[in-house]
Amino acid sequence: MATGFVLITTAPGSEHDVRNSLDSVEHVASRWMLFGEYDLIAKVQADDEFTLTRVIVEEIRSISGITNTKTLIGAEL
Repeated sequence: MATGFVLITTAPGSEHDVRNSLDSVEHVASRWMLFGEYDLIAKVQADDEFTLTRVIVEEIRSISGITNTKTLIGAEL
C-alpha cells in the first residue's frame, strides 16, 4: 500500500470548503485542519504509487480554494 501526506494551503476563508471537498475524494483516508504554515493535511492511501500520485495531482490539487500543496510520500524500508 502507498501512503502520502498532503500539506495544503488554501485561499483565506476556504479552509472549510476544501476540507469538505476532501471528503469526496475516494483515497483520502483522513484529513485535519492545522494551525501554522499549512491549513490542512490529508492522509492519502492507495494500492500503488501510480494511483496515489494520480489522486494527488488530478483530484486533490484541482480542488477549488487550494493555492499550494506539499506532498510527503511514505517509504517502507
